[in-house]
Amino acid sequence: MPAKKKTAKKAASPKDKSLESWIWDAACSIRGAKDAPKYKDYILPLIFTRRLCDVFDDELNRIAAEVGSRKKAFQLAKADHKLVRFYLPLVPDDPEQPVWSVIRKLSDKIGEGVTTHMRAIARENPLLQGIIDRVDFNATTHGQRDLDDDRLSNLIEAVSTKRLGLDDVEADIIGKSYEYLIRKFAEGGGQSAGEFYTPPEVGTIMSRVLQPEPGMEIYDPTCGSGGLLVKCEIAMEEKVRSAGNPARKSKSKGGQDCPPSSVAPLKLFGQEFTPETWAMANMNMIIHDMEGQIEIGDTFKNPKFRVKGKLRTFDRVVANPMWNQDWFTEADYDNDELDRFPAGAGFPGKSSADWGWVQHMHASLNDKGRAAVVLDTGAASRGSGNAGTNKEKTVRQWFVDHDLIESVLYLPENLFYNTTAPGIILFLNKDKPKTRQGQVFLVNASQVFEKGDPKNFIPDAGIQRIADTLIGWNEEEKLSRIVDLAELKKNDYNISPSRYIHTSDAETYRPIAEIVEELKVIELEAKETDKALGKILKQLGI
Repeated sequence: MPAKKKTAKKAASPKDKSLESWIWDAACSIRGAKDAPKYKDYILPLIFTRRLCDVFDDELNRIAAEVGSRKKAFQLAKADHKLVRFYLPLVPDDPEQPVWSVIRKLSDKIGEGVTTHMRAIARENPLLQGIIDRVDFNATTHGQRDLDDDRLSNLIEAVSTKRLGLDDVEADIIGKSYEYLIRKFAEGGGQSAGEFYTPPEVGTIMSRVLQPEPGMEIYDPTCGSGGLLVKCEIAMEEKVRSAGNPARKSKSKGGQDCPPSSVAPLKLFGQEFTPETWAMANMNMIIHDMEGQIEIGDTFKNPKFRVKGKLRTFDRVVANPMWNQDWFTEADYDNDELDRFPAGAGFPGKSSADWGWVQHMHASLNDKGRAAVVLDTGAASRGSGNAGTNKEKTVRQWFVDHDLIESVLYLPENLFYNTTAPGIILFLNKDKPKTRQGQVFLVNASQVFEKGDPKNFIPDAGIQRIADTLIGWNEEEKLSRIVDLAELKKNDYNISPSRYIHTSDAETYRPIAEIVEELKVIELEAKETDKALGKILKQLGI
Protein backbone atom coordinates (compact mmCIF):
# COMPACT_ATOMS: atom_id res chain seq x y z
CA MET A 1 0.00 0.00 0.00
CA PRO A 2 1.49 3.35 -0.94
CA ALA A 3 2.35 5.67 1.88
CA LYS A 4 -0.21 8.33 2.58
CA LYS A 5 0.75 11.79 1.52
CA LYS A 6 1.34 14.07 4.47
CA THR A 7 -0.48 17.35 4.23
CA ALA A 8 1.17 20.33 5.82
CA LYS A 9 -0.82 21.79 8.67
CA LYS A 10 -1.86 25.34 8.12
CA ALA A 11 -0.38 27.59 10.78
CA ALA A 12 -3.02 29.00 13.07
CA SER A 13 -3.52 32.72 12.65
CA PRO A 14 -3.50 34.92 15.77
CA LYS A 15 -7.29 35.16 15.51
CA ASP A 16 -7.66 31.36 15.49
CA LYS A 17 -5.36 30.77 18.43
CA SER A 18 -6.71 30.50 21.95
CA LEU A 19 -6.00 33.51 24.11
CA GLU A 20 -3.70 31.38 26.28
CA SER A 21 -1.64 30.24 23.27
CA TRP A 22 -1.44 33.78 21.94
CA ILE A 23 -0.41 35.28 25.27
CA TRP A 24 2.37 32.70 25.69
CA ASP A 25 3.58 33.16 22.11
CA ALA A 26 3.76 36.90 22.76
CA ALA A 27 5.85 36.26 25.86
CA CYS A 28 8.17 33.97 23.90
CA SER A 29 8.70 36.56 21.16
CA ILE A 30 11.57 38.17 23.05
CA ARG A 31 13.94 35.24 23.20
CA GLY A 32 11.98 32.00 23.19
CA ALA A 33 10.18 29.99 25.87
CA LYS A 34 13.33 29.23 27.85
CA ASP A 35 14.13 32.87 28.54
CA ALA A 36 10.58 34.25 28.74
CA PRO A 37 10.38 34.04 32.58
CA LYS A 38 13.43 36.31 32.87
CA TYR A 39 11.46 39.08 31.16
CA LYS A 40 8.17 38.72 33.05
CA ASP A 41 8.54 42.19 34.60
CA TYR A 42 8.45 43.64 31.04
CA ILE A 43 5.91 41.27 29.50
CA LEU A 44 3.14 41.44 32.14
CA PRO A 45 2.88 45.28 32.21
CA LEU A 46 2.88 45.45 28.41
CA ILE A 47 0.01 42.95 28.00
CA PHE A 48 -1.78 44.69 30.87
CA THR A 49 -1.37 48.04 29.09
CA ARG A 50 -2.72 46.55 25.85
CA ARG A 51 -5.86 45.52 27.76
CA LEU A 52 -6.15 49.05 29.22
CA CYS A 53 -5.78 50.61 25.75
CA ASP A 54 -8.39 48.40 24.12
CA VAL A 55 -10.92 48.88 26.93
CA PHE A 56 -10.31 52.65 26.78
CA ASP A 57 -10.96 52.47 23.02
CA ASP A 58 -14.27 50.71 23.65
CA GLU A 59 -15.26 53.36 26.16
CA LEU A 60 -14.33 56.14 23.72
CA ASN A 61 -16.45 54.47 21.03
CA ARG A 62 -19.38 54.34 23.45
CA ILE A 63 -19.00 58.07 24.18
CA ALA A 64 -18.47 58.85 20.47
CA ALA A 65 -21.76 57.14 19.62
CA GLU A 66 -23.48 59.71 21.85
CA VAL A 67 -21.53 62.85 20.90
CA GLY A 68 -20.81 62.22 17.23
CA SER A 69 -17.05 61.64 16.95
CA ARG A 70 -14.02 60.05 18.62
CA LYS A 71 -12.27 63.42 18.57
CA LYS A 72 -14.98 64.84 20.87
CA ALA A 73 -14.88 61.65 22.95
CA PHE A 74 -11.13 62.12 23.56
CA GLN A 75 -11.79 65.72 24.64
CA LEU A 76 -14.62 64.75 27.01
CA ALA A 77 -12.63 61.92 28.61
CA LYS A 78 -9.69 64.28 29.16
CA ALA A 79 -11.99 66.85 30.76
CA ASP A 80 -13.79 64.32 32.98
CA HIS A 81 -11.85 61.18 33.87
CA LYS A 82 -14.91 59.79 35.68
CA LEU A 83 -16.42 58.93 32.29
CA VAL A 84 -13.96 56.04 32.02
CA ARG A 85 -12.45 53.58 34.45
CA PHE A 86 -8.84 54.40 33.57
CA TYR A 87 -7.98 57.55 31.62
CA LEU A 88 -5.09 57.02 29.18
CA PRO A 89 -3.27 60.17 27.98
CA LEU A 90 -2.42 58.47 24.69
CA VAL A 91 -3.92 60.31 21.72
CA PRO A 92 -3.18 59.07 18.17
CA ASP A 93 -2.52 61.70 15.47
CA ASP A 94 -5.67 60.35 13.82
CA PRO A 95 -8.35 59.98 16.54
CA GLU A 96 -9.93 57.15 14.54
CA GLN A 97 -6.81 55.04 15.10
CA PRO A 98 -6.62 52.67 18.11
CA VAL A 99 -5.10 54.07 21.29
CA TRP A 100 -2.59 51.19 21.30
CA SER A 101 -1.19 52.50 18.01
CA VAL A 102 0.61 55.24 19.96
CA ILE A 103 2.84 52.54 21.45
CA ARG A 104 2.88 50.30 18.40
CA LYS A 105 4.14 53.05 16.08
CA LEU A 106 7.19 53.86 18.21
CA SER A 107 10.19 53.46 15.89
CA ASP A 108 13.03 55.29 17.61
CA LYS A 109 14.10 55.09 21.27
CA ILE A 110 11.35 52.54 21.82
CA GLY A 111 12.33 51.64 25.39
CA GLU A 112 12.37 55.28 26.40
CA GLY A 113 9.03 55.90 24.65
CA VAL A 114 7.24 52.95 26.30
CA THR A 115 8.55 53.97 29.74
CA THR A 116 7.41 57.56 29.19
CA HIS A 117 3.90 56.49 28.12
CA MET A 118 3.47 54.08 31.05
CA ARG A 119 4.56 56.72 33.54
CA ALA A 120 2.11 59.16 31.99
CA ILE A 121 -0.71 56.62 32.38
CA ALA A 122 0.24 56.07 36.03
CA ARG A 123 0.26 59.82 36.74
CA GLU A 124 -3.34 60.05 35.55
CA ASN A 125 -4.48 56.98 37.52
CA PRO A 126 -3.48 56.73 41.20
CA LEU A 127 -4.58 53.06 41.25
CA LEU A 128 -1.85 52.25 38.71
CA GLN A 129 0.98 54.16 40.36
CA GLY A 130 3.85 51.87 41.22
CA ILE A 131 2.24 49.09 39.19
CA ILE A 132 2.95 49.82 35.52
CA ASP A 133 5.41 52.66 35.97
CA ARG A 134 7.95 50.81 38.12
CA VAL A 135 9.68 49.13 35.16
CA ASP A 136 12.20 51.05 33.05
CA PHE A 137 12.04 49.60 29.53
CA ASN A 138 15.21 51.53 28.77
CA ALA A 139 17.23 50.13 31.69
CA THR A 140 20.86 49.15 31.21
CA THR A 141 23.32 46.92 33.07
CA HIS A 142 27.02 47.68 32.62
CA GLY A 143 26.16 49.94 29.70
CA GLN A 144 24.09 47.33 27.84
CA ARG A 145 20.31 47.42 27.48
CA ASP A 146 18.50 44.74 29.53
CA LEU A 147 15.88 44.56 26.77
CA ASP A 148 17.08 46.12 23.53
CA ASP A 149 14.75 47.94 21.15
CA ASP A 150 14.74 45.11 18.59
CA ARG A 151 13.43 42.58 21.08
CA LEU A 152 11.04 45.11 22.62
CA SER A 153 9.73 45.86 19.12
CA ASN A 154 9.15 42.13 18.57
CA LEU A 155 7.22 41.92 21.83
CA ILE A 156 5.07 44.95 21.00
CA GLU A 157 4.29 43.51 17.57
CA ALA A 158 3.37 40.12 19.07
CA VAL A 159 1.09 41.81 21.63
CA SER A 160 -0.48 43.81 18.78
CA THR A 161 -1.79 40.72 16.93
CA LYS A 162 -4.83 40.21 19.16
CA ARG A 163 -7.29 42.75 20.47
CA LEU A 164 -8.20 42.58 24.18
CA GLY A 165 -11.24 44.87 24.29
CA LEU A 166 -14.59 44.36 26.02
CA ASP A 167 -16.22 42.91 22.90
CA ASP A 168 -13.22 40.69 22.13
CA VAL A 169 -12.72 38.90 25.43
CA GLU A 170 -14.60 38.78 28.72
CA ALA A 171 -12.88 39.82 31.95
CA ASP A 172 -12.81 36.27 33.30
CA ILE A 173 -11.23 34.95 30.07
CA ILE A 174 -8.46 37.55 29.99
CA GLY A 175 -8.03 36.97 33.72
CA LYS A 176 -7.62 33.21 33.26
CA SER A 177 -5.16 33.79 30.44
CA TYR A 178 -3.16 36.23 32.54
CA GLU A 179 -3.05 33.62 35.33
CA TYR A 180 -1.93 31.09 32.72
CA LEU A 181 0.94 33.39 31.75
CA ILE A 182 1.98 33.77 35.41
CA ARG A 183 1.90 29.95 35.76
CA LYS A 184 4.09 29.53 32.68
CA PHE A 185 6.58 31.97 34.21
CA ALA A 186 6.49 29.95 37.42
CA GLU A 187 7.25 26.73 35.55
CA GLY A 188 10.47 28.26 34.25
CA GLY A 189 11.21 30.34 37.31
CA GLY A 190 13.16 27.79 39.35
CA GLN A 191 13.46 28.35 43.09
CA SER A 192 11.92 31.82 42.99
CA ALA A 193 8.63 30.68 41.46
CA GLY A 194 6.99 29.61 44.71
CA GLU A 195 7.40 33.14 46.02
CA PHE A 196 4.68 34.40 43.71
CA TYR A 197 2.63 31.42 42.58
CA THR A 198 0.61 28.58 44.13
CA PRO A 199 -0.51 25.70 41.86
CA PRO A 200 -4.08 26.42 40.72
CA GLU A 201 -5.51 23.10 41.93
CA VAL A 202 -4.23 23.82 45.45
CA GLY A 203 -5.89 27.25 45.42
CA THR A 204 -9.12 25.79 44.05
CA ILE A 205 -9.32 23.19 46.84
CA MET A 206 -8.65 25.85 49.50
CA SER A 207 -11.28 28.25 48.15
CA ARG A 208 -13.97 25.59 47.67
CA VAL A 209 -13.51 24.19 51.16
CA LEU A 210 -13.65 27.66 52.75
CA GLN A 211 -16.95 28.33 50.89
CA PRO A 212 -16.78 32.15 50.80
CA GLU A 213 -20.16 33.88 50.71
CA PRO A 214 -21.07 37.03 48.73
CA GLY A 215 -19.79 40.22 50.31
CA MET A 216 -17.27 38.51 52.60
CA GLU A 217 -13.85 40.00 53.30
CA ILE A 218 -10.97 37.69 52.33
CA TYR A 219 -7.32 38.24 53.29
CA ASP A 220 -3.99 36.83 52.13
CA PRO A 221 -1.03 38.11 54.19
CA THR A 222 1.53 36.67 51.74
CA CYS A 223 -0.45 37.15 48.55
CA GLY A 224 2.24 36.75 45.87
CA SER A 225 0.58 37.38 42.49
CA GLY A 226 -2.89 37.30 44.09
CA GLY A 227 -3.92 33.89 42.76
CA LEU A 228 -5.46 32.58 46.01
CA LEU A 229 -7.64 35.67 46.37
CA VAL A 230 -8.80 35.36 42.76
CA LYS A 231 -9.64 31.68 43.37
CA CYS A 232 -11.89 32.67 46.30
CA GLU A 233 -13.91 35.06 44.11
CA ILE A 234 -14.24 32.39 41.41
CA ALA A 235 -15.36 29.78 43.98
CA MET A 236 -17.98 32.15 45.36
CA GLU A 237 -19.37 32.94 41.90
CA GLU A 238 -19.45 29.24 40.92
CA LYS A 239 -21.33 28.42 44.11
CA VAL A 240 -23.85 31.19 43.45
CA ARG A 241 -24.46 29.96 39.90
CA SER A 242 -24.78 26.31 40.96
CA ALA A 243 -27.37 27.38 43.53
CA GLY A 244 -29.54 28.65 40.68
CA ASN A 245 -28.91 32.37 40.98
CA PRO A 246 -28.90 34.21 37.66
CA ALA A 247 -25.48 34.19 36.01
CA ARG A 248 -26.37 37.48 34.34
CA LYS A 249 -23.42 39.84 34.32
CA SER A 250 -23.74 43.55 34.93
CA LYS A 251 -21.30 46.16 33.70
CA SER A 252 -19.14 48.41 35.86
CA LYS A 253 -18.47 52.06 35.06
CA GLY A 254 -15.65 51.05 32.78
CA GLY A 255 -17.81 48.50 31.00
CA GLN A 256 -16.10 45.54 32.66
CA ASP A 257 -18.01 42.41 33.60
CA CYS A 258 -19.01 42.15 37.24
CA PRO A 259 -20.28 39.16 39.26
CA PRO A 260 -24.01 38.32 38.94
CA SER A 261 -25.91 41.57 39.44
CA SER A 262 -27.82 40.31 42.49
CA VAL A 263 -24.63 39.19 44.24
CA ALA A 264 -22.13 41.30 46.20
CA PRO A 265 -18.55 40.58 45.14
CA LEU A 266 -15.96 39.55 47.70
CA LYS A 267 -13.74 42.25 49.16
CA LEU A 268 -10.19 41.02 48.68
CA PHE A 269 -7.22 42.17 50.75
CA GLY A 270 -3.58 41.17 50.42
CA GLN A 271 -0.08 42.16 51.43
CA GLU A 272 3.12 41.32 49.55
CA PHE A 273 6.74 42.02 50.46
CA THR A 274 8.46 41.96 47.02
CA PRO A 275 7.73 45.14 44.97
CA GLU A 276 7.69 43.37 41.58
CA THR A 277 5.31 40.71 42.89
CA TRP A 278 3.13 43.35 44.56
CA ALA A 279 2.80 45.02 41.13
CA MET A 280 1.98 41.64 39.58
CA ALA A 281 -0.80 41.06 42.15
CA ASN A 282 -2.35 44.46 41.46
CA MET A 283 -2.34 43.86 37.70
CA ASN A 284 -3.86 40.42 38.26
CA MET A 285 -6.67 41.84 40.39
CA ILE A 286 -7.44 44.67 37.95
CA ILE A 287 -7.37 42.48 34.87
CA HIS A 288 -9.76 40.05 36.63
CA ASP A 289 -11.89 43.12 37.47
CA MET A 290 -12.10 42.16 41.13
CA GLU A 291 -12.56 44.42 44.11
CA GLY A 292 -9.33 44.40 46.07
CA GLN A 293 -6.65 46.24 48.00
CA ILE A 294 -3.06 45.00 47.85
CA GLU A 295 -0.58 46.60 50.26
CA ILE A 296 3.21 46.37 50.09
CA GLY A 297 5.48 45.51 53.01
CA ASP A 298 6.63 42.84 55.46
CA THR A 299 3.41 41.39 56.92
CA PHE A 300 5.19 39.59 59.75
CA LYS A 301 6.91 42.69 61.11
CA ASN A 302 4.46 45.35 59.92
CA PRO A 303 1.00 44.14 58.91
CA LYS A 304 -0.73 46.98 57.06
CA PHE A 305 -4.36 46.07 57.71
CA ARG A 306 -5.25 47.56 61.08
CA VAL A 307 -8.25 49.19 62.72
CA LYS A 308 -7.76 51.61 65.62
CA GLY A 309 -4.33 50.23 66.40
CA LYS A 310 -5.47 46.62 66.36
CA LEU A 311 -5.14 43.92 63.73
CA ARG A 312 -8.02 44.01 61.25
CA THR A 313 -10.00 40.76 61.15
CA PHE A 314 -11.58 39.00 58.17
CA ASP A 315 -14.16 36.35 57.31
CA ARG A 316 -11.63 34.15 55.55
CA VAL A 317 -7.84 33.97 55.34
CA VAL A 318 -5.90 32.09 52.65
CA ALA A 319 -2.13 31.93 52.36
CA ASN A 320 0.91 30.06 51.14
CA PRO A 321 3.81 31.67 53.03
CA MET A 322 7.37 30.71 52.17
CA TRP A 323 8.05 27.54 54.15
CA ASN A 324 10.49 27.32 57.05
CA GLN A 325 11.54 30.96 57.14
CA ASP A 326 14.44 31.20 59.58
CA TRP A 327 15.13 34.93 59.73
CA PHE A 328 12.64 35.85 62.47
CA THR A 329 13.94 35.93 66.02
CA GLU A 330 12.30 35.52 69.41
CA ALA A 331 12.44 39.31 69.74
CA ASP A 332 10.18 39.67 66.68
CA TYR A 333 7.53 37.70 68.57
CA ASP A 334 8.11 39.30 71.98
CA ASN A 335 7.97 42.83 70.54
CA ASP A 336 4.63 42.27 68.81
CA GLU A 337 1.97 44.74 69.98
CA LEU A 338 -0.96 43.21 68.11
CA ASP A 339 -1.64 40.16 70.33
CA ARG A 340 -0.81 37.76 67.51
CA PHE A 341 1.30 35.36 69.58
CA PRO A 342 -0.63 34.29 72.69
CA ALA A 343 0.86 32.99 75.91
CA GLY A 344 1.35 29.26 75.69
CA ALA A 345 2.06 29.46 71.96
CA GLY A 346 4.32 32.32 70.87
CA PHE A 347 7.78 31.72 69.46
CA PRO A 348 7.91 28.43 67.48
CA GLY A 349 11.71 28.40 67.27
CA LYS A 350 14.24 30.08 65.00
CA SER A 351 14.39 27.33 62.36
CA SER A 352 10.83 27.69 61.05
CA ALA A 353 8.23 30.48 61.18
CA ASP A 354 5.46 28.24 59.79
CA TRP A 355 3.46 28.28 63.03
CA GLY A 356 4.27 31.95 63.51
CA TRP A 357 2.39 32.58 60.26
CA VAL A 358 -0.47 30.36 61.45
CA GLN A 359 -0.71 32.49 64.59
CA HIS A 360 -0.84 35.66 62.50
CA MET A 361 -3.66 34.19 60.39
CA HIS A 362 -5.57 33.03 63.45
CA ALA A 363 -5.32 36.55 64.89
CA SER A 364 -6.60 37.93 61.55
CA LEU A 365 -9.88 35.97 61.74
CA ASN A 366 -13.12 37.32 63.13
CA ASP A 367 -15.17 35.30 65.61
CA LYS A 368 -16.66 33.11 62.89
CA GLY A 369 -13.63 33.17 60.63
CA ARG A 370 -11.99 30.29 58.80
CA ALA A 371 -8.53 29.96 57.28
CA ALA A 372 -6.59 27.72 54.91
CA VAL A 373 -2.80 27.86 54.88
CA VAL A 374 -0.24 25.84 52.93
CA LEU A 375 2.69 24.60 55.02
CA ASP A 376 5.66 22.27 54.84
CA THR A 377 4.66 18.72 55.89
CA GLY A 378 7.12 18.92 58.78
CA ALA A 379 4.97 21.61 60.41
CA ALA A 380 2.43 18.88 61.21
CA SER A 381 4.84 16.58 63.00
CA ARG A 382 8.16 18.18 63.97
CA GLY A 383 8.99 17.64 67.63
CA SER A 384 6.37 14.94 68.20
CA GLY A 385 7.78 11.78 69.72
CA ASN A 386 11.05 13.46 70.66
CA ALA A 387 12.33 13.52 74.20
CA GLY A 388 12.12 16.90 75.89
CA THR A 389 10.28 20.01 74.74
CA ASN A 390 10.04 21.43 71.25
CA LYS A 391 8.90 24.99 70.63
CA GLU A 392 7.15 24.20 67.35
CA LYS A 393 5.27 21.30 68.92
CA THR A 394 4.25 23.58 71.79
CA VAL A 395 2.56 25.99 69.37
CA ARG A 396 0.90 23.11 67.49
CA GLN A 397 -0.33 21.73 70.82
CA TRP A 398 -1.88 25.12 71.65
CA PHE A 399 -3.93 25.03 68.44
CA VAL A 400 -5.01 21.41 69.04
CA ASP A 401 -5.93 21.99 72.69
CA HIS A 402 -7.96 25.08 71.76
CA ASP A 403 -9.80 23.01 69.12
CA LEU A 404 -9.02 25.48 66.33
CA ILE A 405 -7.89 22.97 63.73
CA GLU A 406 -10.75 21.75 61.57
CA SER A 407 -8.85 19.58 59.09
CA VAL A 408 -5.45 18.81 57.59
CA LEU A 409 -4.90 17.82 53.96
CA TYR A 410 -1.73 15.99 52.89
CA LEU A 411 -0.94 16.87 49.26
CA PRO A 412 0.81 14.84 46.52
CA GLU A 413 4.52 15.28 45.90
CA ASN A 414 6.00 17.55 43.22
CA LEU A 415 3.07 19.98 42.85
CA PHE A 416 4.92 23.14 43.87
CA TYR A 417 7.34 25.04 41.66
CA ASN A 418 10.14 25.58 44.18
CA THR A 419 10.23 22.15 45.84
CA THR A 420 9.33 18.51 45.23
CA ALA A 421 8.07 18.18 48.83
CA PRO A 422 4.32 17.48 49.12
CA GLY A 423 3.10 20.11 51.57
CA ILE A 424 -0.06 20.19 53.67
CA ILE A 425 -3.07 22.50 53.86
CA LEU A 426 -4.09 23.38 57.41
CA PHE A 427 -7.71 24.49 57.83
CA LEU A 428 -8.64 26.58 60.89
CA ASN A 429 -12.14 27.34 62.16
CA LYS A 430 -12.85 29.70 65.05
CA ASP A 431 -16.50 28.61 65.09
CA LYS A 432 -16.47 24.82 64.64
CA PRO A 433 -19.93 23.22 64.57
CA LYS A 434 -20.77 21.34 67.78
CA THR A 435 -20.83 18.05 65.90
CA ARG A 436 -17.19 18.53 64.90
CA GLN A 437 -15.82 19.88 68.17
CA GLY A 438 -13.14 17.77 69.83
CA GLN A 439 -12.22 16.23 66.46
CA VAL A 440 -9.93 16.89 63.49
CA PHE A 441 -10.55 15.60 59.98
CA LEU A 442 -7.44 14.23 58.26
CA VAL A 443 -7.12 13.58 54.51
CA ASN A 444 -4.16 11.84 52.88
CA ALA A 445 -4.43 12.77 49.19
CA SER A 446 -0.83 11.81 48.40
CA GLN A 447 -2.02 9.42 45.66
CA VAL A 448 -4.61 11.74 44.07
CA PHE A 449 -2.57 13.15 41.21
CA GLU A 450 -1.42 12.63 37.64
CA LYS A 451 2.12 12.87 36.32
CA GLY A 452 2.87 16.08 34.48
CA ASP A 453 5.74 18.00 32.96
CA PRO A 454 7.43 19.72 34.69
CA LYS A 455 5.19 19.13 37.70
CA ASN A 456 2.53 16.69 38.85
CA PHE A 457 -1.03 17.97 38.96
CA ILE A 458 -4.37 17.12 40.52
CA PRO A 459 -7.01 16.56 37.78
CA ASP A 460 -10.44 18.20 37.98
CA ALA A 461 -12.08 14.99 39.26
CA GLY A 462 -9.42 14.76 41.98
CA ILE A 463 -9.94 18.39 42.99
CA GLN A 464 -13.68 17.79 43.33
CA ARG A 465 -13.16 14.54 45.24
CA ILE A 466 -10.79 16.14 47.74
CA ALA A 467 -12.96 19.24 48.21
CA ASP A 468 -16.16 17.22 48.67
CA THR A 469 -14.40 14.93 51.16
CA LEU A 470 -13.18 17.90 53.23
CA ILE A 471 -16.48 19.78 53.11
CA GLY A 472 -18.57 16.74 54.08
CA TRP A 473 -16.06 15.12 56.46
CA ASN A 474 -16.58 11.94 54.48
CA GLU A 475 -14.47 9.09 55.85
CA GLU A 476 -12.99 6.78 53.21
CA GLU A 477 -10.50 3.97 53.61
CA LYS A 478 -6.94 4.95 52.65
CA LEU A 479 -8.06 8.55 52.13
CA SER A 480 -9.64 10.16 55.19
CA ARG A 481 -10.33 9.77 58.90
CA ILE A 482 -11.99 11.66 61.72
CA VAL A 483 -9.57 11.69 64.66
CA ASP A 484 -10.43 12.64 68.25
CA LEU A 485 -8.23 15.16 70.02
CA ALA A 486 -7.45 12.44 72.57
CA GLU A 487 -5.81 10.37 69.84
CA LEU A 488 -3.80 13.37 68.65
CA LYS A 489 -2.58 13.95 72.21
CA LYS A 490 -1.72 10.24 72.52
CA ASN A 491 0.48 10.66 69.41
CA ASP A 492 2.22 13.67 70.96
CA TYR A 493 0.33 16.19 68.83
CA ASN A 494 1.39 14.81 65.48
CA ILE A 495 -1.36 15.99 63.12
CA SER A 496 0.11 14.68 59.86
CA PRO A 497 -2.47 12.66 57.89
CA SER A 498 0.34 10.32 56.75
CA ARG A 499 0.72 9.23 60.39
CA TYR A 500 -2.89 8.04 60.65
CA ILE A 501 -3.84 7.07 57.08
CA HIS A 502 -1.74 4.65 55.03
CA THR A 503 -2.54 4.86 51.34
CA SER A 504 -1.41 1.32 50.48
CA ASP A 505 -0.74 -1.96 52.27
CA ALA A 506 2.98 -1.69 51.55
CA GLU A 507 3.31 1.80 52.95
CA THR A 508 4.50 1.46 56.52
CA TYR A 509 6.94 4.38 56.58
CA ARG A 510 6.53 8.11 56.31
CA PRO A 511 7.43 9.70 52.95
CA ILE A 512 11.19 10.21 52.55
CA ALA A 513 10.80 13.88 51.53
CA GLU A 514 9.00 14.57 54.81
CA ILE A 515 11.71 12.86 56.86
CA VAL A 516 14.51 14.72 55.03
CA GLU A 517 12.86 18.10 55.65
CA GLU A 518 12.42 17.25 59.32
CA LEU A 519 16.06 16.20 59.67
CA LYS A 520 17.17 19.56 58.24
CA VAL A 521 15.19 21.39 60.92
CA ILE A 522 16.49 19.12 63.70
CA GLU A 523 20.07 19.88 62.55
CA LEU A 524 19.35 23.62 62.62
CA GLU A 525 17.84 23.33 66.11
CA ALA A 526 20.93 21.42 67.29
CA LYS A 527 23.21 24.18 65.97
CA GLU A 528 21.14 26.85 67.74
CA THR A 529 21.28 24.84 70.98
CA ASP A 530 25.07 24.40 70.70
CA LYS A 531 25.47 28.11 70.11
CA ALA A 532 23.35 28.99 73.15
CA LEU A 533 25.22 26.45 75.29
CA GLY A 534 28.54 27.89 74.14
CA LYS A 535 27.49 31.36 75.28
CA ILE A 536 26.48 30.07 78.72
CA LEU A 537 29.74 28.17 79.15
CA LYS A 538 31.72 31.24 78.10
CA GLN A 539 29.90 33.35 80.69
CA LEU A 540 30.76 30.75 83.32
CA GLY A 541 34.40 30.89 82.26
CA ILE A 542 34.47 27.27 81.10
